[in-house]
Amino acid sequence: MIEHHNGPLQPGDRAPNVVLDAITQDGQISIDDFRGRKPVLVGLFRGLHCPFCRRQIAAMAQLDGALREKGIESLTVVNTPIDRARLYFRYHPLPNLLAASDPERVSHRAFGLPNLQFTEDEDEWPHKLAKKTAMAMLIDMPGELPTAMDPWAASSYLDKADGYQIMQDDERMIAAGEGQLVGEFLLDRDGIVRWSFTEATADGHNMFGMPRREELMSAASNVAH
Repeated sequence: MIEHHNGPLQPGDRAPNVVLDAITQDGQISIDDFRGRKPVLVGLFRGLHCPFCRRQIAAMAQLDGALREKGIESLTVVNTPIDRARLYFRYHPLPNLLAASDPERVSHRAFGLPNLQFTEDEDEWPHKLAKKTAMAMLIDMPGELPTAMDPWAASSYLDKADGYQIMQDDERMIAAGEGQLVGEFLLDRDGIVRWSFTEATADGHNMFGMPRREELMSAASNVAH
């Protein structure tokens, strides 16, 4: 597997092939399954232990119907072990969700998404972040959080609100990739990136966020034509 070391793939870059175990169907799923057939929106997320990612996945699933009308498939990838992921989606079904398990984060590296390391006092975004800097990144989610919170406090609050219990598989994923940055990549029929949204922006402004529906659907319309 070729790793992309120059930051996230950009529009015009050719997406690499990645082969992963399917969660919501039998067998495996690969990027090449779509190449030459139809465009695909690839969402690369942290594990299901991440409450922000669970919400991003749900938002992506909600757009699936609108994207399918334009002939665009969707593929959600989580760095959660296959059995744990299948158990989660059995109890939290998302209609038509096509999902794959990537506990080793092979796809994230291939698409150039950094695994952010938390340090004592060193900031080198998007590769290193001091804990105090991260604690100052207050997350404001009206209707979900009672007030703006640091990422860890917000995660704990949302996990309790969701009734999500951190299991041993989750703990292993957190230990290896708690700082894994995430992103969504819209590939055209030939597997070329035409649009992306990632947490690895220069200013970190997209951390814990998700793309605006209007922006994504506009890009989808361009790819569909």
